[in-house]
Amino acid sequence: MNEIILTLYPWIKALHIMAVISWMAGMFYLPRLYVYHAERAEFGTELDATFQIMEEKLLRVIINPAMIVTWVCGLIMLYAGAFDFSAAWSWIKIIAVILMSAFHGWLATRRKDFVKGANTRTGRTYRIANEVPTVLMLVIVVMVVVRPF
Repeated sequence: MNEIILTLYPWIKALHIMAVISWMAGMFYLPRLYVYHAERAEFGTELDATFQIMEEKLLRVIINPAMIVTWVCGLIMLYAGAFDFSAAWSWIKIIAVILMSAFHGWLATRRKDFVKGANTRTGRTYRIANEVPTVLMLVIVVMVVVRPF
């Protein structure tokens, strides 16, 4: 099994990078959709329905599969020995990925609020939330590329 993983490692890493890019694109866009949804669409209107379709498709067709592929490829690379667990950068990166996944879950829960007509958050809240994936992405990339610790 290890030999197969080592042979396929460059492909797994490439797939991981592509999945991360897709996941991040969705994580940047979904909170922005929520800003406009919260500020411009009354529950039950045609605009509300349009936002709900956009948000659902983005989450279910792009963000969720991309996160799953990111995690699967990441765990395979972890198994292959891609990390130095004696180095702090590895742990910081893993914590940041877990936080990104938790934020993903928070966004999915907010979509359910919109579906029920129970959103209580303002556009400003979602504007602030829109910065979370940016900060986490910066931490993750710096830890993996620069490895400062």
